[in-house]
Amino acid sequence: MAGDASSQVTILLRTWRDGDQAALEKLMPVVYAELHRLAHRYMLRERPDHTLQTSALVNEAYLRLVDAGQVEWKNRAHFFAISATLMRRILVEFARSHASQKKGGNVQKVEFDEAFVPSRHRVEDLLALDEALTALEAFDARKAKVVELHFFGGLTREETAEALSVSPETVFRDWRLAKAWLKQQMKAEGPA
Repeated sequence: MAGDASSQVTILLRTWRDGDQAALEKLMPVVYAELHRLAHRYMLRERPDHTLQTSALVNEAYLRLVDAGQVEWKNRAHFFAISATLMRRILVEFARSHASQKKGGNVQKVEFDEAFVPSRHRVEDLLALDEALTALEAFDARKAKVVELHFFGGLTREETAEALSVSPETVFRDWRLAKAWLKQQMKAEGPA
């Protein structure tokens, strides 16, 4: 998205936050393609027979964003950071619901690796990664947010840095440390 479009998004977010519902109607067409890209990235990590489609994920996130109208939007990056978080939560809720419907729905821990993407065939992978990420969040919230935005949300290092108001170098260091921490956490809690 070009600089003018980024400024337009920021202006529309602030106008919406201040109560102008027409700004939301103008905002969504501007950001829809990017929301769809985020949702698509999430859905690539899901099993092939997943009943939630990319557009449905965007729509569910949109509904939750509408409810978040009073958020103190900082800028475009902040908006997409919150969108990525919402999409992750939607998929985790969906996975938990699916797992609870399965017989014996025990969640098995899996190892985290940068090249590893939660199995398309196992809901448990997403749940285990989410649990480890939640543990990281309790230990170091910023590092957990870096993983969420960069790995799950598909934001670049620079976009992640902008969303978190830190430098790209800080994001790089947090990313490396978070990956190591998650890998150790998931290995320690995994099956014998």
